[in-house]
Amino acid sequence: MQLRPYQRASLDALYAYWRKQGQNALIVLPTGSGKSLVLAALCQELLKLYPTLRIGIITHVRELISQNYKELIRLWPQAPAGIYSAGVGRRDRHNQILLMGVQSVYNKIHLIGGFDVLLIDEVHLVSRNQATMYGAFINKLREQTDDMRIVGTTATAFRLDSGRLDFGKGRLFDKVVYEAKITDLIEQGYLSPLISKATLTQFDISQVQKRGGEFIPGQLEVAVDKDWITRAAAEEINKLGAGRKSWLAFCSGVDHAKHMRDAIRMTGVSCETVTGETPKAERDSYIRQFSQGFIRCLTSVGVLGTGFNVPQTDLIALLRPTASAGLFVQQVGRGLRIAPGKSDCLVLDFARNTERHGPIDTITAHSAGQERKPGEALTKECPICMSILALAAQQCPTCGHLFPRDLMPKHEATADANTNILSQGKAQWVEVDRVAYYKHNKPGSPPSLRVEYACGFTTHREWLGFQHQGMMRSKAEYWWLRNAAKPIPKTTDEALQRIKEIKPAALIQVQPDGKYFRVVARRFEREVEEAAE
Repeated sequence: MQLRPYQRASLDALYAYWRKQGQNALIVLPTGSGKSLVLAALCQELLKLYPTLRIGIITHVRELISQNYKELIRLWPQAPAGIYSAGVGRRDRHNQILLMGVQSVYNKIHLIGGFDVLLIDEVHLVSRNQATMYGAFINKLREQTDDMRIVGTTATAFRLDSGRLDFGKGRLFDKVVYEAKITDLIEQGYLSPLISKATLTQFDISQVQKRGGEFIPGQLEVAVDKDWITRAAAEEINKLGAGRKSWLAFCSGVDHAKHMRDAIRMTGVSCETVTGETPKAERDSYIRQFSQGFIRCLTSVGVLGTGFNVPQTDLIALLRPTASAGLFVQQVGRGLRIAPGKSDCLVLDFARNTERHGPIDTITAHSAGQERKPGEALTKECPICMSILALAAQQCPTCGHLFPRDLMPKHEATADANTNILSQGKAQWVEVDRVAYYKHNKPGSPPSLRVEYACGFTTHREWLGFQHQGMMRSKAEYWWLRNAAKPIPKTTDEALQRIKEIKPAALIQVQPDGKYFRVVARRFEREVEEAAE
């Protein structure tokens, strides 16, 4: 097994942070990008360097405990690892690497002992409240090992109640040392593309109040769980999901999940419901049948987010409005994994969560608490196939529909696609008139190489960090190998001295990314000539 470039970069960034005397660090990786393998590799590498170290891996979901343990043994069959979890049915105590369920060990430190390094998976679920299970557990461990280092992994480094995990009073973590972008991993083939379509069925939650920043569950279910809306949504899912094999529907309550199950069955589709009330054996059976293709759809409330791992999921119906950007990202993330025969995942946002929070690749720890107001959306709907497109799109990539020129906005209006599940619109190729290279200095950061492509009246830019750590360095290495000759420069100055080795780009492919465009591909003169022939 070999780490992917971004996985390797995440560990390198962590080690670099520790070398600077950093303590508690966050690694942010999207759902489906292989956090379990990153944790496994970290354990193996740490024990190779420091054989007497003791490592704990803790989370709250038994499926994740088993998943992380299996990945560790798959990478390192001789790993000195054990599990302490009532849900898994094991209570190992003295292993050098111990995978734990917080519910089982928060008051058992006298039995399992302390740790030099504590790894917390899905760390966005750790509250700052010291009275919680996590709080009590970590405080007791620090009494035994005062210099214990903590590493958190998550796809969403923020909480609805307290914001960023590395900011503010009572924070557990000092810094996000590495974050991978969803769109980068989709472009590199590591994650599945997401597409979205507008839905005719919508909910009226204007009278639903909030408590603690989230919609009050009872009021929300009353507003959403109406028979005619449920039947309409089920029919729409069935119509838009034709040809798709594995559907997940996230609902607004237990009764709503059951009613949605019954409505989907009425359309002729096999469907079961999984909630917190579902017995463990029954839940495991439904998920197994779903993963094997015997059940086409699962409706759920509260249990098929974190830890649910069925890569072939190719349709997600969002039927639960939420004020939590983290919950929204976690639910949509169930469709990001790649699988044989799966080309993409369709997201049907009945709940208008994308309009509320923005596309999932634009949600950051900084923006997570800032809901958008309905009506702010800068997107449009294809009148033929109902695909949701960036406002500036001239042609629908799904059905080919051409929009009238007089309805097109100005070039500057290609703003973020607030109701598109991903922010990027359709990529386009543009001719390059000339390319220039500059040294870019930013206070507090190593210098980078700025590449400027003059394309008519527009200039597109990209930055290459040969002296940076993590993803920035990986991107620079990848860029140089695709565009120039080996070896890869170690510094920006070396890259500038060798610009004659860089092949001149004749065309670049740019893609809307928020208010700007991002360079995603290049074509050279020989390639263009061959294509013309």
